[in-house]
Amino acid sequence: MGKALYRKYRPKKLDDVVGQEHITTTLNNALKKGAISHAYLFTGPRGVGKTSIARILAHTINDIDYQDESIHLDIIEIDAASNRRIDEIRDLRDKVHIAPASAKYKVYIIDEVHMLTREAFNALLKTLEEPPEHAVFILATTEAHKVPETIISRTQRFTFKPIEQSKAVSHIESIAKKEGLKIDRDALGLLAEHGQGSFRDSISMLDQLAGLAKDNVTIDDVRMLLGVPAGELIEKIIETVANNDTQALFKNIQSLREQGIDSGRAALAVSELLRNQLMNSELRISREKTLSLLKQLLTLTTSSNDFLGLELALLEVMSSETASTKELTKPVQNTPAPRTKDEAVKNKSEPVIEKTPSKNNVNDETNEDKKEEQQKEAKTPKIQVEFNNDTWTELLNDLKKKHNTLYGVLRMATPEQDQKTIILSFGFDFHKKQVDNPKNVSIIRDYLRDYFGVHDYSTKVSKNLSKTPEPSTPTPQKSESVDAVANVSNIFGSAELLD
Repeated sequence: MGKALYRKYRPKKLDDVVGQEHITTTLNNALKKGAISHAYLFTGPRGVGKTSIARILAHTINDIDYQDESIHLDIIEIDAASNRRIDEIRDLRDKVHIAPASAKYKVYIIDEVHMLTREAFNALLKTLEEPPEHAVFILATTEAHKVPETIISRTQRFTFKPIEQSKAVSHIESIAKKEGLKIDRDALGLLAEHGQGSFRDSISMLDQLAGLAKDNVTIDDVRMLLGVPAGELIEKIIETVANNDTQALFKNIQSLREQGIDSGRAALAVSELLRNQLMNSELRISREKTLSLLKQLLTLTTSSNDFLGLELALLEVMSSETASTKELTKPVQNTPAPRTKDEAVKNKSEPVIEKTPSKNNVNDETNEDKKEEQQKEAKTPKIQVEFNNDTWTELLNDLKKKHNTLYGVLRMATPEQDQKTIILSFGFDFHKKQVDNPKNVSIIRDYLRDYFGVHDYSTKVSKNLSKTPEPSTPTPQKSESVDAVANVSNIFGSAELLD
């Protein structure tokens, strides 16, 4: 069986370690002076060399030649993730006083030390407070904040940092050359970026690429293995948002799915491109909308199958851009001058919910009566107002506070009133299905009743809404509309809306 590349090229001396010079220099100087601490704490992200340096240090202070497979009786490695109980630490505490078998020091390397239980930490603390002269502890963790301060204060702490991209690229390239693997510079850059400062992750991916048995590995090969979307496709998605081109957006999202790219990576790629545009002042959409979209995408980067959330986040920005310069596509029927809820309260002619007068005079009410009155008012429906553009927007903003996803779908609607019914028109059947979902029907009816005194609504798909309207509002071709709706149904037809 062949050895994994990250193990094959693991450093054997402190001088071989790449990217942690601030630590290796300090340790080398201390070793030259013979200044050896009884306890060290190595903290930092995974895959940056904590365990490698711990092993090198353990062998160096004992003047033992270090090889990756070497096992020495006086160098004991403990995985705290699987040996976290107090019994294991008590056993360590009982045996630590036994003199080394052949080396000068007995070295204990405890990896992922933050996984120890509170009782185990207490037992370890006693040993660190009064260690025997021949014992050295090297603790390593990726989550230093979980290590008790009492433990940290009894160690020399070294903080490892993520590997710089340029150093990671050079190191991966040197390994590729030793393995006889020809790989493009762009592909190396993507490998280093994917590793996010971890040598182990980048080198493991290089190991996979070596199995392709190709004369030259390109960036497309790396993208295929990582499931990373091409930059051109992400730029197209941003372009469709800037142009309010709904049909093109759905086609690009379909392309992501067909390429096997999960929504989390897609959301991350969109976020990175928007961030770069923001830094370089090359925004295709407004700064306000960019920041809003970045905030929404932040919750999607950890998901692997939430294209619905990704689509709604992009569509909401498109809808906001359109609404900022235009009124709703269709004029609302039976609406005189727009009035807000405050104006409705001031105008006695507006319909209001009558409250039952209190039996007792306000001045004679006890504290208990006031409390009961407040509870009644809390359950009283909102003051009803006329249905128009402004009040519909107020309803949506109120809905957003508790049902953000449903709000995103309803923003796609063009509403109108027909006597005691609100008609919601959508450009795509997908949005109509979400609003007709039984879980959402009662929510929408409650809001319509509280705001407008309307107890029912209906939904329909209007082909004229499938594209952002031009000034002349030309009639779209039937085949394009049908195809667009079919595409949406194929992609999201069985999706379930969750709040």
